[in-house]
Amino acid sequence: MSKVQAGRFTGRIEGDFVVFAIGMRFNKLWKVHKWMPVFTAMPKMIATLMKHPEKGMLGARTMIGGRTITMIQYWRSFDHLEAFARNTDDPHLEPWRRFNRTVGKSGDVGIWHETYKVAAGQY
Repeated sequence: MSKVQAGRFTGRIEGDFVVFAIGMRFNKLWKVHKWMPVFTAMPKMIATLMKHPEKGMLGARTMIGGRTITMIQYWRSFDHLEAFARNTDDPHLEPWRRFNRTVGKSGDVGIWHETYKVAAGQY
C-alpha cells in the first residue's frame, strides 16, 4: 500500500506543457457493443504511454461520475500529443477511426476532449 503524503504540494516543470481533458459518456447503456470498444481502448493507450515516456505524456488521472468517465492528462507539448494521436504505429489512431465508422454521430456514446497549452510559470 502507498504511503500517505501529508502536507501541500505544488508541481514544477520547466517550460510550457499541455493539459488534455478527454471523456466518454455512456448515452445508451444497453448498447454495450457500441461503447465497450471505446471503453477498452484507453487502457491500452495509457499503458503504451507509461511504457514510453519519450512519447511525452507526463501523467494522467481518471474520474468516474454517473455515466461519464473523464481523464486529465499532462503532456510535455502539443506536438507530443498530436504525434501520438496521428501515429499509425501507436494504439490511438485505429480505435479512433473505428469509433468514427461504427459509432460516429449516432449519439450512442459521447466522446469529448479539450486541449490547453499552459505557458511556463503560468500555473
